[in-house]
Amino acid sequence: MQVVLGQMDIVWEDAAANAARVTAALERVMPRAGALVVLPEMFASGFSMDATRACAGGALAVEALAGWARRWGCWVVGGVALEDANGPGNMALGFGPDGAELFRFRKLHGFSPTGEPQQYRSGDAVGVWTLGEFRVAPFVCYDLRFPEVFRAAVGQGADLMVVIANWPARRERHWLALLQARAIENQAWVIGVNRAGTDPNATYSGRSVVVDPMGVVRADAGEGERWVTLDVDVAEVRAWRESFPALKDRREGWTR
Repeated sequence: MQVVLGQMDIVWEDAAANAARVTAALERVMPRAGALVVLPEMFASGFSMDATRACAGGALAVEALAGWARRWGCWVVGGVALEDANGPGNMALGFGPDGAELFRFRKLHGFSPTGEPQQYRSGDAVGVWTLGEFRVAPFVCYDLRFPEVFRAAVGQGADLMVVIANWPARRERHWLALLQARAIENQAWVIGVNRAGTDPNATYSGRSVVVDPMGVVRADAGEGERWVTLDVDVAEVRAWRESFPALKDRREGWTR
């Protein structure tokens, strides 16, 4: 499967401008049919703690995600602030090649230093969905610091983890180390797509990466706005898990 990392410099709280920026980039990249295109957390608004303003662009963002998936016949995952019956949510949405919505995954861990838990309701369940040849588990930014949810995804059959983020440059080393750790300990592909540029609160270095099941970084977008493609193969997961059966050897049910 071809993977497309959309490392955007997000226009603050302007869904239309961000949708136009993605469309222009995809027209340059021209993803193959059946590719997986991944956009950052809250790609339409930036990491805004004004939930009303961020969610105002949600409908446009959903329509755009579906349209890109349908136009290029590919899978698309992107982060959107949306309000539904459960309140505002910081979500990862997935769409299939026919433009149909596959999932809405709410970020599990609100980032308390910014007051996110007071603005967006957190999710309470890990989810795994089939995208092409992979079983994919989406996660959002701060979720990366909690390894137990990634292990829960493996228990549901995940072999590819997608982490979308607005991860500040000052903690770049954590971002890279944790992505590699999640790949190594779960013997899975891990895709981390971060934003670039600045917003009113932080600077973002990007450093979107694809990490293979042995923890090797196969692609690194570097700094700044950049779109990167790489082919990944589920057979590498299966072969490594079979030859080095660490997941089969794990013990569960530990108590204090």
